[in-house]
Amino acid sequence: MITTKQDIRDTLSLAYPVIIGQLGFIMMGVVDSMMVGTIGAVPLAAASLGNGFTMLLFIVGIGISFAVTPLVAIEVGAKRFDRCGVFFRQSLLVNAVIGIVLLVITYFAAGLLSYLNQPSDVSVQAISYTKIIGYSAVPVMLFQTYKQFIEGLSVMKPAMVIVLAANIVNAFTNWVLIFGNLGFPALGLDGAGWATFSSRSFMALAIMIYVMRKKSFKQFDVSFHFRNINFPVIKKILSLGLPSGFQYFFEVGAFSFAVIMIGWLGTDQLAAHQIAINLASISFMVVLGVSMAGGIRVGNAVGAQSVEKVRRAGFTAILLALFIMAFSGVLFIALRNFLPTLYIDNQEVISITSSLLIIAAMFQLSDGVQAVGIGILRGLTDVKVPTLITFVAYWIVGLPIGYLLGFVLSWNVQGVWMGLFAGLTTSAILLTLRFNLKSKKVITI
Repeated sequence: MITTKQDIRDTLSLAYPVIIGQLGFIMMGVVDSMMVGTIGAVPLAAASLGNGFTMLLFIVGIGISFAVTPLVAIEVGAKRFDRCGVFFRQSLLVNAVIGIVLLVITYFAAGLLSYLNQPSDVSVQAISYTKIIGYSAVPVMLFQTYKQFIEGLSVMKPAMVIVLAANIVNAFTNWVLIFGNLGFPALGLDGAGWATFSSRSFMALAIMIYVMRKKSFKQFDVSFHFRNINFPVIKKILSLGLPSGFQYFFEVGAFSFAVIMIGWLGTDQLAAHQIAINLASISFMVVLGVSMAGGIRVGNAVGAQSVEKVRRAGFTAILLALFIMAFSGVLFIALRNFLPTLYIDNQEVISITSSLLIIAAMFQLSDGVQAVGIGILRGLTDVKVPTLITFVAYWIVGLPIGYLLGFVLSWNVQGVWMGLFAGLTTSAILLTLRFNLKSKKVITI
């Protein structure tokens, strides 16, 4: 593998706005956890359960929304700019419908949380919180459609700015609704749910207004004006988007099921998991930016029909991910006793979280490589085999090992996390081998 400084610069120039935007997005979750943590371990555990359940459903829609980015990037690389607007409008139609479906499913499925053998006080709060979060499905899908489209055009900064601004909206509405400030009633965890809905609605409106008013995007007809329903294009979007959605479903589903298993161990271990996974998500969101940038560059290279550029773009992204995640792993080990204190003052929860951060440091490299592997393979429009890989890695390898170590061998939450480590490592190895194989020949789109 040969890389150059220019390859790294090109990837970073696309990645850094996404990285900052992803950090801004995860910071909303960090702020939520910190503010909810001040009212007790039970609301924090309920937030973990509700967020895990909601993300399990939302991630399919978000994965589908990712389809427009490589499709547009390929058209840009091939200089077929007239096709970009077609993919956008049909993607907007698909994603709007999916948003409505997700809203309905989330609202009515929230009651299933009471059957997951969780502490009763945790389940009651989680159900109410999940129903509220469900209302944000439509704004999430609208935001994703516009964001992924302009990122396919290599326009990365607007979404970053909007997400950072949304942090202010989220923190303020949390302060008002969780604690009952400015004359509002104190809603506790439900207040955090309404704050999330408010911030996500702000994000959707802001990016829609920006894209519709920007002159350089007018050539693509980025309004809600649908000329027709283009079934061949919708089929192409879904053929790429649905497997992408299920890739994330299998991964997030595994982590969500891990939340359920950890809930069997008690509230303190579930709260510790929520804090540790929240911190690990920060580094993941950074490398996800590299994944998206790598996927865009691979898509451009596919459009230009250059095998050399495809491979250089993909392996440069993997190299950057390894560097970033190695650094974050060192930080997790060095600050493992301090970071949990930012969330909660319960000493038992802090002690458990500290041990989990050591395991998090161990799986950083694997997590980074598998995240980038999914992105660069999507740039090749290769999604079916990677979907199978994610299923095997997490559900055939990761979760069974986690159950064996956590419950049969009584390693508790640490054992469940070692299972997740095994799943991430399996995924990283297989996805890298898959990219190395698929990138050796020209992909015709």
